[in-house]
Amino acid sequence: MSSVTTAMRPGLRYVPGVTTLALDAEKCNGCLLCIKVCPHPVFAPLKGSVEIREPDLCMECGACVKNCSEDALTVNPGTGCAVAILRSWLRRSSSECVA
Repeated sequence: MSSVTTAMRPGLRYVPGVTTLALDAEKCNGCLLCIKVCPHPVFAPLKGSVEIREPDLCMECGACVKNCSEDALTVNPGTGCAVAILRSWLRRSSSECVA
């Protein structure tokens, strides 16, 4: 198995530390919508807000950002591993992540 892993396989992660996901906790209103729309357990509730608990599970799809009414989340979709992994699946070759 490649060192690049996917969250589609339970318990496995992308290359550690490459996600561009960021949270501005001061802007977060605690609605938890990011938790509801995220396809992976990236976020966790935290005292009226959320925290990014498992950043290496983020596939940078942008669902959390698009649904955040407070603009508390940012991500650059495709900057990290998500696009590389998807392309590798389509080409059936090894993936290369850009940090």
